Amino acid sequence: MISFKGAQYPKDVILFAVFFYVSYRDLEEIMDERGVSVDHTTLNRWVTRYSGAIADAARRRKGSCDRSWRMDETYIKVKGSWVYLYRAVDKYGKTLDFMLSQRRNKPATTKFFARMLEVNGFPRKIVIDKSGTNTAGIKAINKMLKSFGCPIPIEMVRRKYLNNIVEQDHRFIKRRTRPMLGVKSFVSASATLSGIEVAHMIRKGQITPGLCPFLQFAELAA
Repeated sequence: MISFKGAQYPKDVILFAVFFYVSYRDLEEIMDERGVSVDHTTLNRWVTRYSGAIADAARRRKGSCDRSWRMDETYIKVKGSWVYLYRAVDKYGKTLDFMLSQRRNKPATTKFFARMLEVNGFPRKIVIDKSGTNTAGIKAINKMLKSFGCPIPIEMVRRKYLNNIVEQDHRFIKRRTRPMLGVKSFVSASATLSGIEVAHMIRKGQITPGLCPFLQFAELAA
C-alpha cells in the first residue's frame, strides 16, 4: 500500500491529478474547472512522489504476456541532455517493462533484461535490432543463467523489421512527452515516464479490463 500520510490533499484528489497528468495536457485547467486549485509545481511533486510506486505495482499485477519479446530503446531529453528509455513488449504489443537510463551500454542493458526476467519469467526469444549493447546484454544474461544451471539459453533474434511493433509502441510515449515542459531532473523524468507507461498499459487492457481507467490506476495504489 502506498502511504499518503502528511499530504495536503485527499488521496483521491492526488491520484486523480497524477493519473490525468500522465494522460492528458493542461491538467491545471482541468482541476481548476472542478474547483481544485493546484499549481504545476505541486502536480510535478505528486507525480515524482507517487508514480514510481504505482508503476512498480502495475509491473507485478499486469496480466501474463507471450514468451516472444521485442526490445528497443528510444530517447528522451532531460535538462538539455538525451537519456535512454529502454522498453519491451511481447509479440502482441503488451508492455513487459520499461526503464529510464542515463547511459546506453552493456551494464544498463543487462540491468533492464534482469528487471524483465524478474517480473515476466523467462522468454522463448528476444527480438532486438543490431545494437551491440543489446546483444552484449542478452549474452550477459545467458551467461548468468548458465551459471545458475539453466540449460537452455534465451534465443536472440537480431532483425530490425521484426521490432516494428515496439518501435510503433514508442509513439504513444513520444506523443505524451513531446508537449511537456522541459523536464528538470532525471528523477522527475523517470517518475513521469513511469506514470505514462502505466496509463498506456491500462489502455491496452493489461491491468483490470472493463474497469474505468482511473479506477484501475487508483487500485494500484491500494
